[in-house]
Amino acid sequence: MGCGCGFIIILLIVLILVLIIGAFVASVITGPAEVTKSTINRQPLPAGSVNETEYYRDELGWIKNQTKMEEGLKYFYQKTGVQPYVVIIDNINGSYNPTESELDSYANALYDQLFTDEAHLLFVFYEYNDFYMDRYVAGTQAKTVIDREAADILLDYIDRNYYDSNLTDEEFFSNAFRDAADRIMTVTRSPWIAAMTTIGIVFAVVILAILLFVWWRHAKKQKNLEDKRTAEILSTPLEKFDDVEIEDLAKKYQDNPSDQDKN
Repeated sequence: MGCGCGFIIILLIVLILVLIIGAFVASVITGPAEVTKSTINRQPLPAGSVNETEYYRDELGWIKNQTKMEEGLKYFYQKTGVQPYVVIIDNINGSYNPTESELDSYANALYDQLFTDEAHLLFVFYEYNDFYMDRYVAGTQAKTVIDREAADILLDYIDRNYYDSNLTDEEFFSNAFRDAADRIMTVTRSPWIAAMTTIGIVFAVVILAILLFVWWRHAKKQKNLEDKRTAEILSTPLEKFDDVEIEDLAKKYQDNPSDQDKN
């Protein structure tokens, strides 16, 4: 009965672990929209590269919590050494339907107006009637960290968060810059490597559980045999033993006195 229950427990553990592995692999294959991988080992700009400024300009009144908004932007600065500056607008020089070329010109001109160094990352976010465009301009020095791949990572996180209705406007920007900073400054591991590592750990746990179960079952079986043997000996009349066996038993109980004799 005990062995049967133990086997059922082991089987349930194995099934649960298989389900966990399946869910993990499924999340790797069908997870959220892919963010650009980071393939470059980047180093942050040295301290003192930036003439620190404010972190954003909100012309639409979106940002109600300045602390939350700046949290992710300052984190980006700490990780990369590049200070971001976000501009939120709904028109370009009075035009509510600007072309991409007009947005490019606006962003490049604005960088020169706002900063006195080449270590800023200007991010212009334009939205009107639920349509948005964005542009970034990185200073010459900032480009050593925010290369094209790094910028694509940031744009991917902006796009992903934009469609997440659970985020406030502050969280939308703050989380995007925070997540982008972590990914930009770390070479992306393949999710399949992580999956295989997880599978290896799971199988190691399963094998260990099986070995422990086998050891426990063997120990229990031995204990049952010893208990049975002892019970048989104690229930057997002395006259059935020969003289040698009686002497051995007597010696055994003399060497191992009962708790009652000890008292």
